[in-house]
Amino acid sequence: MARPHPDSADQPAVTCAVLTVSDTRTPETDKSGQLIQDQLAAAGHRVSDYQVVKDEPEQIAALVQSLAARSDIQAILLSGGTGIAPRDTTYDALARLLDKELPGFGEIFRQLSYAEIGSRAIASRAVAGVCNATLIFSLPGSSNAVALAMEALILPEIRHLTSLLR
Repeated sequence: MARPHPDSADQPAVTCAVLTVSDTRTPETDKSGQLIQDQLAAAGHRVSDYQVVKDEPEQIAALVQSLAARSDIQAILLSGGTGIAPRDTTYDALARLLDKELPGFGEIFRQLSYAEIGSRAIASRAVAGVCNATLIFSLPGSSNAVALAMEALILPEIRHLTSLLR
């Protein structure tokens, strides 16, 4: 897989918020949220906020807007609620908030997922974009999907993308 050009040394660590969207997970049972936090920390980034929120679009939207308004947060990473089941509403909540969408994220994520899980990748509504100059990544709740997105797409680009928004 091709790797992007290296980030310049002056691109600082990114301060992030991590949200898990789930009606059933708790902080103690949230493997995907913990994986995101662990991988961000291992890459030198900071997590300043972590929450589990119910899959209710109004709650998701309000929380994302509140976090995106904070000057200390440059990126928000969400896991869960990106499928097509009736309770999967993360995409719907975010779509109306994004000032700009990064369609390449979802496209490439689904392509990479297809290589791993086959045609079921079409059910993912993973999305990335910008809300109030804050980078947003919305991932499926599966730990395997989170690991794939973090390793292949988010960690290689998060410093660069947030630097473009500063």
